[in-house]
Amino acid sequence: MPERSGSFFHLHLVSDATGETLITVARAATAQYENITAIEHVYPLVRTPKQLERVIAEIEASPGIVLYTLLEPSLTARLESKCREFGVPYLSILGPVLQLFQSYLGAETTQRIGAQHTLNAEYFKRIDALNYTMLHDDGQHTEDLESADVVLIGVSRTSKTPTSIYLANRGIKTANVPLVPNVPLPPQLTQLKHPLIVGLYASPERIVQIRQNRLLGLNVKGEDEAYVDRQLVAEEVAFSRRLCARHNWPSIDVTRRSIEETAAAVMTLLAERRRQTTT
Repeated sequence: MPERSGSFFHLHLVSDATGETLITVARAATAQYENITAIEHVYPLVRTPKQLERVIAEIEASPGIVLYTLLEPSLTARLESKCREFGVPYLSILGPVLQLFQSYLGAETTQRIGAQHTLNAEYFKRIDALNYTMLHDDGQHTEDLESADVVLIGVSRTSKTPTSIYLANRGIKTANVPLVPNVPLPPQLTQLKHPLIVGLYASPERIVQIRQNRLLGLNVKGEDEAYVDRQLVAEEVAFSRRLCARHNWPSIDVTRRSIEETAAAVMTLLAERRRQTTT
C-alpha cells in the first residue's frame, strides 16, 4: 500500500450523482484528525466506463483512500479491481447501508442513480422555502412574516442569514430580522402566531471580532466605532436576550456553534413546538 507522506493524504471521492453524500461523510471523518489534511479529488456524475477510466488514471497518479457511491455493478467491479491492483484502500459508502436495508426490508434496491435528487414535492418545497428566505432576509418584507415557519432575530453578525439559508435548504421557510440599536422592531413581530421565533446571540467578544474583520474586509477605517465598541455590543446582546425572555422566545448561543449546529438546534425547537401543537 502506498505510504502517506507528511500530514497530507489523497482522498478520492467517486460518485454517479452529485457527490454530496460522499463529501459530507468524508469531511466528517477527516475532521477527527486535527493534524492531517485530506487533498480531495471529487469526481461527480461518473456514469460511463470512459468517465471511470479518467478517475482510475487520477487514482493511479495520486494514490490514496477511495470512497465511492456507484450503483452500476460493472463500474463498481472495475473500480474495486483497479484499487486492489494499485494497493489502495476503497470503500462503498452506501453499500453497508443498502445491505442493512435489504436484510431488514427483504427487498432488492431499484438502483436509481441520484434518486434523492428527484424533482418531487419535497424538492419543490425546498425551492419554495429558499425563495421565501431570500426575499425575507435582513428584515425585508416583514408584512407577511406570518407565513414563515421560523423567524430568526439577533444583533448584527450572529449568523442569521447563513442559518436561514441552511434551514431553507431543509424546506423550512425562514425569515430573519436584525436587532439594530435605536431602530424599532417590526410591530407585527410580537403578534405572530404561526412562526417559531428564535433569538441568536453570541458573546460580545466574538461579535466584536467578526465585526472588525468585516470592516477590514470592506476597507473601512476610522468609522463605525460604535459598531465595534465592546461595551455597546454587550448592551446590544443584553437587550437581545431580555427581549427574548420577555416574549418567551427561545434563544441560542452561537458563539462556538457552526451554522449546521445552530440550524440543528433550531430544527429541534421547531419539531418540539410542532409536537406540542398536535397533542
